[in-house]
Amino acid sequence: MALYTTIHLHNVPAGREREYATWFDGPHRAAATTLRGFKAADRYEVTREQIMADIPQPWRFLSVYDFDLPNPSIDIPALGPLIAGARDAGIVADDETERLYTYRLYSDWKGSPNWRQSKPLSGVSIILANYVPGRKAEYHKWYDEVHSVEVTNVPGHVAMKRGELSPLQIEPRLYCPGDQLVMCAQQTDDLSFTIKDFSARAGGRSPSGIAMQPRSSSGSTARTVHYFKKVSGKELWNAGIAYAGDLSMYPGKSNENRA
Repeated sequence: MALYTTIHLHNVPAGREREYATWFDGPHRAAATTLRGFKAADRYEVTREQIMADIPQPWRFLSVYDFDLPNPSIDIPALGPLIAGARDAGIVADDETERLYTYRLYSDWKGSPNWRQSKPLSGVSIILANYVPGRKAEYHKWYDEVHSVEVTNVPGHVAMKRGELSPLQIEPRLYCPGDQLVMCAQQTDDLSFTIKDFSARAGGRSPSGIAMQPRSSSGSTARTVHYFKKVSGKELWNAGIAYAGDLSMYPGKSNENRA
């Protein structure tokens, strides 16, 4: 068995958002649960808050499918016809933006003390990333030992998982800008604060006094970053900012804001 995640980046024609949501959480979810190795499926919507304002956000919606597959060569393509049903019904916009990418994960979620595992996520961010050729081992060491720990300890950031682009892909097989997937989970009701403290820690300006190490040059600058809020499921996050530390050191925040 091997862990895989398929991300479906897409738009929905104006006025048909409710129809798409009903399809996803109804017949589509029921059909997806019959696939071998199926673990979970959730929908997300792009947020106004983004960490890199100059990066385009061409997709309003993200669907994430998680699998533990017995035979990827057989099981990865099986998701394709289920998603094609929405395309055929016209509830996926035919605007040349749709992308489907499947990644083989290096591991499941790697959580920090911030993570409230009994609670839903508020959202996820994805990086379609790359490493500098010839520096793969260095890139993974930096992420595994340094950066994943730094990122998931930011208030509201709670877990990370990473993977590499699978040689097995689902139609339509279009260009992917990132060979590496970095997915970070959030539990925060103040994403603007979470993103700002992420940037402040990276720049050594956080009121927490915590400064991230310099970004490894083994990570290519050819990457795109996208934040999304969770819009599927019966329960949504409403419990403040998940943080194992002291929020009172931040102006305007107190430990009452902390989950």
